[in-house]
Amino acid sequence: MTRVNERIRAPRVRVVSGKGEQLGVMDTREAVQRAKAIGLDLVEVATKADPPVCRVVDYGKWKYEQSKLKKNTKSKAVTRLKEVKFRVRTEAHDYNIKLGRAEAFLDEGHKVRMQLQFRGRENAHRELGFEKMVRIKGDLETMGHVDQEPKLVGRNVVMVLSPLPESQRERKFKLSHGDLIEEDDFEEDDLEENDLEEEGSDAEVEDHAGDEEE
Repeated sequence: MTRVNERIRAPRVRVVSGKGEQLGVMDTREAVQRAKAIGLDLVEVATKADPPVCRVVDYGKWKYEQSKLKKNTKSKAVTRLKEVKFRVRTEAHDYNIKLGRAEAFLDEGHKVRMQLQFRGRENAHRELGFEKMVRIKGDLETMGHVDQEPKLVGRNVVMVLSPLPESQRERKFKLSHGDLIEEDDFEEDDLEENDLEEEGSDAEVEDHAGDEEE
């Protein structure tokens, strides 16, 4: 939380003008009085500095500019292709965690590749994998739309989702204590966008190689 004027706790602060000019270190109360004397506010902008750094500005205008800057920075963030892996037998608790993980990625504006892996005898019942993908698609419909419908790539079924517009997103998957599952609750897998086709090709090559051995 940004501290302004009398809410600033440090007894002394380093004061900077709105134009970035250094005004020196002074008593906080004195700095507040000087700012108000010219119709402005004293805003703490670097709390961890010693002493904290404060800027003399119009707080309302400064807050608006900071919000606009943050929004522009977020819109320029690099979009990555994230990946969440499933199994045919993924249990309910793990399923919810993974869906929460996917929601967090989508909420950050990333695309998400859902990958379901078949192992052993599961390969004889691949329709179960497609059924689970349909369920995943339905469960994430409030966060993303399908860019690539579920398809078989080697021994995996893959599907790619893109985030809905921010105003339309609604997260549903939560931890048992009621909080939304956040990125800190899991380890992150990063994939570049072009990895989708490259890995798909590798999987198909591996699949054919296995067929030849048999």
